[in-house]
Amino acid sequence: MDQITLGEVTVTRIKEYYGSVEMTPGRFFPGSPDGSWEEHRGWLAPDFWNPETDECHSAIQSWLLRSEGRTILVDTGVGNHKDRPYAQVWSRRDTGYLDNLAAAGVAPEDVDIVINTHLHIDHVGWNTRLDGRTWVPTFPNATYLMTRRDFEFWDPANEHETVLGRGNQNVFEDSVTPVHQAGLTHLWEGSYRIDRNLRLDLAPGHTPGSSVLTLESGGDRALFVGDLVHSPLQIVEPGTNSCFCEDPAESRTTRHKLLGHAAENNALVFPAHFAGRGAAEVERNGSKFAIKEWAAFSRIS
Repeated sequence: MDQITLGEVTVTRIKEYYGSVEMTPGRFFPGSPDGSWEEHRGWLAPDFWNPETDECHSAIQSWLLRSEGRTILVDTGVGNHKDRPYAQVWSRRDTGYLDNLAAAGVAPEDVDIVINTHLHIDHVGWNTRLDGRTWVPTFPNATYLMTRRDFEFWDPANEHETVLGRGNQNVFEDSVTPVHQAGLTHLWEGSYRIDRNLRLDLAPGHTPGSSVLTLESGGDRALFVGDLVHSPLQIVEPGTNSCFCEDPAESRTTRHKLLGHAAENNALVFPAHFAGRGAAEVERNGSKFAIKEWAAFSRIS
């Protein structure tokens, strides 16, 4: 197990995929400053960027938390057998995610809470699994926490225009609707207190209902920030958005705010997709930020 302890909470890394996302830095992060990838090549490569192919690398993973006797999954990755016609890199995958969860001592029935930080294609996939020809909840005893804003934004019936175009096609139907129809979702607004150690807050920008999970236990602090930070380049260049941000200006504002909070409170930052050591402490560097220290996870590469 790849696990650390923060106060009274254990955090375990559950891997689904690591490798290329078949996008160049220029396409994935179109606003990144000229020369910034080469400037930081020494630590971006090879974990986060392959300079030889000029492709970004990401980890698809969940953060498994055990807090006050409950088992909590933060984001559920891509999932198996999902038809993703406009995102072929994630289409009809067949990974050992549930085996990796079992290696951490957790069966699907053991999960008490699932947190979807937002409802993009690579954060909700294992909400459901295929049973014959039917999508059923993977975690039948869990409460699935989703923001009402994202639920309404991504519901195809509401016909919202998004920067993804059709890139999120089928996601709501096969990974959100089945758990909602099963009565397992809780759609929260504003903020949501899980227990003494964990609190969810809206952190909009990447999507209208993006959220951040704050951990405060003993003297330890952490922020699980979803996709507000896709790459560590966005820590040293926090004005850089991914091409998937629905509201670029709001995304920059939220990223600055959260990274500033992390720097001031010695909070570990847990993005959804960092390979390498998965999370990092940050510090201020003028109007920007720097990586102070990587988390104590083993390195995924």
